[in-house]
Amino acid sequence: MWKSPWLRWGAALGFALGGFFDGILLHQILQWHHLLSLVRGLDDLRVQVLWDGYFHALMYVIAVAGLWGMWRARRRGVQAPPAAVLAGMLMLGFGTWHLIDAVLSHWILGIHRIRLDSPQPLAWDLAWLAIFGLAPLFAGRVLVRQGPARPGGAAAALCLVGALTGAAGAWALREPPGQRFTTVVFAPGTGAAQVFRALDATGARLVWSDRKMGVVVVDVAPGERWRLYRHGALLVGGTVLGAGCVSASGV
Repeated sequence: MWKSPWLRWGAALGFALGGFFDGILLHQILQWHHLLSLVRGLDDLRVQVLWDGYFHALMYVIAVAGLWGMWRARRRGVQAPPAAVLAGMLMLGFGTWHLIDAVLSHWILGIHRIRLDSPQPLAWDLAWLAIFGLAPLFAGRVLVRQGPARPGGAAAALCLVGALTGAAGAWALREPPGQRFTTVVFAPGTGAAQVFRALDATGARLVWSDRKMGVVVVDVAPGERWRLYRHGALLVGGTVLGAGCVSASGV
């Protein structure tokens, strides 16, 4: 089964989609946890958001590698599998991500749990694993073994999956609709004086800040957001770099 590059790279793409699914839904939309929520000494929101961004960047790399691998297999003339089989490999990769995340991140390393505010976090871990891990693994196995042969179907499936992957990435980068204010995370060590200089240089109005002024919310013209990076900003909501993670951080 794993001899075909289509299937290997299809599983890799499914793995990345599983990571996107968790990151977008749990880190950003529901905001149930960050990647390193339970790591001691990393309670600074700037660090948590930054590592969420690194996580999404890694999923991008894996997704691009999967798409590139399947494109290369097509260019080399490797026969594409039936669409159902390719879909099954995507589901196997998707389920594998959730299995590894549950065992490694939740129970062995303990860096986060599915829902931190629950009095029964293990129940949430097990339910999430069953629905998004074990069920896709079972369904993917069935599709791979019993998928009907439909020549050319894999190409259409690849285009659809590529579109879904791009949509997932675009959602991760967008800021919430109707967002009036911009959240800015400054690099560690940036002092209050430098923050105020950055706001003055961009014409930004301070709306809120944490005690250390490492995270601020400002009212600034969209065209001026990029200039904040020149004055020590690490992430700026509303720009491509980390927009989703910062704007939906809930500060």
